[in-house]
Amino acid sequence: MPAPYNVLFICTGNACRSQMAEALLRHMGGDRFNAHSAGTEPAGFIHPLVIETMERMNVPIEGQYSKGWNEFAREPHDIIITLCDNAASQPCPAWSGNPATAHWSLPDPSFYPGSEHDRRAAAEAIARRLQYWIGQLITLPLDNLTPDQLKSELQRIGEV
Repeated sequence: MPAPYNVLFICTGNACRSQMAEALLRHMGGDRFNAHSAGTEPAGFIHPLVIETMERMNVPIEGQYSKGWNEFAREPHDIIITLCDNAASQPCPAWSGNPATAHWSLPDPSFYPGSEHDRRAAAEAIARRLQYWIGQLITLPLDNLTPDQLKSELQRIGEV
């Protein structure tokens, strides 16, 4: 699988976690990756918590928007990662390109209980977890992994 690697992050609304992951991979992965995100039921907006969190982390998010996963069903992707349990449990489209898939379970910061301060802290903690996982992803020797090895590595990353 030659670079750039096409990676798609999926959540339900494509308003929080998948948007963070897309922005972080674009920021951290450079020209080696093409990052995308989508939702099973797109919200139609990026949650203000995400925009604020990415700004605090100095991670650009300009140009991103909430979109459905069907927009990407015919585009080949090398890696597809679901980030919420709801999206992971839904039947997926028939993806083009036989991508390696994994699930990295994260709570939705927009539904975090508590004060606005608590929600901001939760959003940042989720973004930091994604930053760590994506850091692990970009160091993988993708050219040297079999599809089964890549799937195992992606699953391992989401478990740490």
